[in-house]
Amino acid sequence: MLDSLPYALPELVTRAPLDTHRSTVLPGWVDWNGHMNVAFYVTAFDQASGAFMRNMGLGRRYVDDKLGMTFVLETHVTYDREMREGAPMRFTTQLLARDDKKVHLFHEMYHAEQGYLAATNETIVMNIDYASRRSAPWPVPVAARLEELWRTHKDLPRPAKAGRVMGLGKK
Repeated sequence: MLDSLPYALPELVTRAPLDTHRSTVLPGWVDWNGHMNVAFYVTAFDQASGAFMRNMGLGRRYVDDKLGMTFVLETHVTYDREMREGAPMRFTTQLLARDDKKVHLFHEMYHAEQGYLAATNETIVMNIDYASRRSAPWPVPVAARLEELWRTHKDLPRPAKAGRVMGLGKK
Protein backbone atom coordinates (compact mmCIF):
# COMPACT_ATOMS: atom_id res chain seq x y z
CA MET A 1 0.00 0.00 0.00
CA LEU A 2 1.30 3.43 -0.90
CA ASP A 3 1.51 5.75 2.09
CA SER A 4 1.64 8.84 -0.11
CA LEU A 5 1.46 9.97 -3.72
CA PRO A 6 4.27 11.96 -5.40
CA TYR A 7 1.93 14.64 -6.72
CA ALA A 8 -0.51 17.19 -5.38
CA LEU A 9 -4.08 15.98 -5.05
CA PRO A 10 -6.94 18.08 -6.41
CA GLU A 11 -9.32 19.76 -4.03
CA LEU A 12 -11.77 17.06 -2.98
CA VAL A 13 -15.36 17.54 -4.12
CA THR A 14 -17.80 15.81 -1.74
CA ARG A 15 -21.22 16.87 -3.04
CA ALA A 16 -23.85 14.21 -2.65
CA PRO A 17 -24.29 13.03 -5.32
CA LEU A 18 -21.24 14.29 -7.21
CA ASP A 19 -22.18 16.47 -10.17
CA THR A 20 -18.87 17.27 -11.82
CA HIS A 21 -18.79 15.65 -15.27
CA ARG A 22 -20.22 17.09 -18.49
CA SER A 23 -19.90 15.92 -22.09
CA THR A 24 -21.60 16.07 -25.49
CA VAL A 25 -22.82 13.33 -27.84
CA LEU A 26 -20.20 13.38 -30.59
CA PRO A 27 -21.06 12.82 -34.28
CA GLY A 28 -19.06 9.56 -34.35
CA TRP A 29 -21.13 8.23 -31.45
CA VAL A 30 -24.37 8.26 -33.46
CA ASP A 31 -25.60 5.09 -35.19
CA TRP A 32 -27.90 4.53 -38.17
CA ASN A 33 -30.92 4.94 -35.88
CA GLY A 34 -29.95 8.60 -35.45
CA HIS A 35 -29.15 8.33 -31.76
CA MET A 36 -26.20 7.57 -29.50
CA ASN A 37 -24.98 4.01 -30.04
CA VAL A 38 -24.99 1.60 -27.09
CA ALA A 39 -21.16 1.33 -27.06
CA PHE A 40 -20.76 5.05 -26.55
CA TYR A 41 -23.00 5.13 -23.50
CA VAL A 42 -20.36 2.90 -21.92
CA THR A 43 -17.66 5.28 -23.18
CA ALA A 44 -19.48 8.29 -21.70
CA PHE A 45 -19.98 6.51 -18.36
CA ASP A 46 -16.32 5.47 -18.35
CA GLN A 47 -15.44 9.15 -18.67
CA ALA A 48 -17.69 9.87 -15.67
CA SER A 49 -15.85 7.16 -13.73
CA GLY A 50 -12.60 8.84 -14.78
CA ALA A 51 -13.85 12.12 -13.32
CA PHE A 52 -14.61 10.29 -10.07
CA MET A 53 -11.11 8.78 -10.00
CA ARG A 54 -9.45 12.14 -10.69
CA ASN A 55 -11.43 13.58 -7.76
CA MET A 56 -9.96 10.81 -5.58
CA GLY A 57 -6.43 11.66 -6.76
CA LEU A 58 -6.15 8.79 -9.24
CA GLY A 59 -5.76 10.70 -12.48
CA ARG A 60 -3.36 10.17 -15.36
CA ARG A 61 -0.24 10.66 -13.22
CA TYR A 62 -1.23 7.63 -11.12
CA VAL A 63 -0.74 5.45 -14.21
CA ASP A 64 2.02 7.48 -15.90
CA ASP A 65 4.13 7.37 -12.71
CA LYS A 66 3.62 3.57 -12.70
CA LEU A 67 2.00 3.63 -9.27
CA GLY A 68 -1.26 1.90 -10.11
CA MET A 69 -4.36 1.88 -12.23
CA THR A 70 -8.01 0.95 -11.96
CA PHE A 71 -9.89 -1.85 -13.68
CA VAL A 72 -13.65 -2.21 -14.07
CA LEU A 73 -14.86 -5.54 -12.69
CA GLU A 74 -18.53 -5.26 -13.61
CA THR A 75 -20.88 -2.77 -15.19
CA HIS A 76 -24.61 -2.55 -15.87
CA VAL A 77 -26.22 0.08 -18.10
CA THR A 78 -29.90 0.98 -18.40
CA TYR A 79 -31.21 3.00 -21.33
CA ASP A 80 -34.12 5.25 -20.48
CA ARG A 81 -34.34 7.78 -23.26
CA GLU A 82 -32.36 8.34 -26.42
CA MET A 83 -29.67 10.96 -26.82
CA ARG A 84 -29.05 12.49 -30.24
CA GLU A 85 -25.98 14.04 -31.84
CA GLY A 86 -24.83 17.20 -30.09
CA ALA A 87 -26.94 16.58 -26.99
CA PRO A 88 -25.28 17.97 -23.87
CA MET A 89 -24.85 15.41 -21.10
CA ARG A 90 -24.66 15.93 -17.34
CA PHE A 91 -23.60 13.09 -15.05
CA THR A 92 -24.18 12.53 -11.35
CA THR A 93 -22.22 9.93 -9.41
CA GLN A 94 -23.09 8.29 -6.12
CA LEU A 95 -20.64 6.20 -4.11
CA LEU A 96 -22.75 3.18 -3.09
CA ALA A 97 -19.99 1.30 -1.26
CA ARG A 98 -16.23 1.11 -0.87
CA ASP A 99 -13.69 -1.20 0.69
CA ASP A 100 -9.90 -1.29 0.85
CA LYS A 101 -9.56 -2.12 -2.89
CA LYS A 102 -12.86 -1.39 -4.67
CA VAL A 103 -15.61 1.18 -5.17
CA HIS A 104 -19.23 0.59 -6.19
CA LEU A 105 -20.47 3.59 -8.18
CA PHE A 106 -23.83 4.58 -9.62
CA HIS A 107 -23.88 7.14 -12.45
CA GLU A 108 -26.92 8.86 -13.93
CA MET A 109 -26.76 10.54 -17.36
CA TYR A 110 -29.12 13.46 -17.92
CA HIS A 111 -29.81 15.60 -20.94
CA ALA A 112 -28.13 18.74 -19.60
CA GLU A 113 -30.67 21.18 -21.11
CA GLN A 114 -33.95 19.25 -21.09
CA GLY A 115 -33.25 17.57 -17.75
CA TYR A 116 -34.51 14.08 -18.51
CA LEU A 117 -32.76 10.92 -17.32
CA ALA A 118 -31.22 9.26 -20.37
CA ALA A 119 -29.34 6.31 -18.87
CA THR A 120 -27.78 4.87 -15.73
CA ASN A 121 -24.60 2.94 -15.09
CA GLU A 122 -23.72 0.85 -12.08
CA THR A 123 -20.09 -0.20 -11.90
CA ILE A 124 -17.52 -1.78 -9.61
CA VAL A 125 -13.95 -0.56 -10.01
CA MET A 126 -10.84 -2.10 -8.42
CA ASN A 127 -7.46 -0.58 -7.65
CA ILE A 128 -4.55 -2.38 -9.33
CA ASP A 129 -0.83 -2.38 -8.51
CA TYR A 130 1.01 -1.23 -11.63
CA ALA A 131 3.92 -3.71 -11.42
CA SER A 132 2.03 -6.87 -10.49
CA ARG A 133 -1.24 -6.06 -12.28
CA ARG A 134 -2.98 -7.53 -9.25
CA SER A 135 -5.50 -5.95 -6.92
CA ALA A 136 -3.99 -3.69 -4.27
CA PRO A 137 -5.28 -1.50 -1.44
CA TRP A 138 -6.00 2.13 -2.24
CA PRO A 139 -3.08 4.45 -1.49
CA VAL A 140 -3.47 5.87 2.03
CA PRO A 141 -4.47 9.39 0.89
CA VAL A 142 -7.03 7.93 -1.53
CA ALA A 143 -8.53 5.72 1.18
CA ALA A 144 -8.87 8.82 3.38
CA ARG A 145 -10.58 10.74 0.55
CA LEU A 146 -12.95 7.82 -0.10
CA GLU A 147 -13.84 7.78 3.59
CA GLU A 148 -14.51 11.53 3.55
CA LEU A 149 -16.69 11.18 0.44
CA TRP A 150 -18.48 8.20 1.99
CA ARG A 151 -19.57 10.37 4.93
CA THR A 152 -21.52 12.57 2.50
CA HIS A 153 -22.90 9.72 0.36
CA LYS A 154 -23.77 6.95 2.85
CA ASP A 155 -27.14 8.41 3.79
CA LEU A 156 -28.31 9.15 0.24
CA PRO A 157 -31.29 7.04 -0.85
CA ARG A 158 -30.20 4.00 -2.84
CA PRO A 159 -31.06 4.58 -6.52
CA ALA A 160 -34.08 2.55 -7.61
CA LYS A 161 -32.13 1.06 -10.53
CA ALA A 162 -29.13 -0.01 -8.42
CA GLY A 163 -28.67 -3.75 -7.99
CA ARG A 164 -31.12 -4.72 -10.70
CA VAL A 165 -31.00 -8.19 -12.14
CA MET A 166 -31.59 -8.74 -15.84
CA GLY A 167 -34.17 -11.19 -17.08
CA LEU A 168 -37.39 -11.63 -18.95
CA GLY A 169 -40.49 -11.60 -16.80
CA LYS A 170 -42.46 -14.83 -16.50
CA LYS A 171 -45.92 -14.87 -18.03
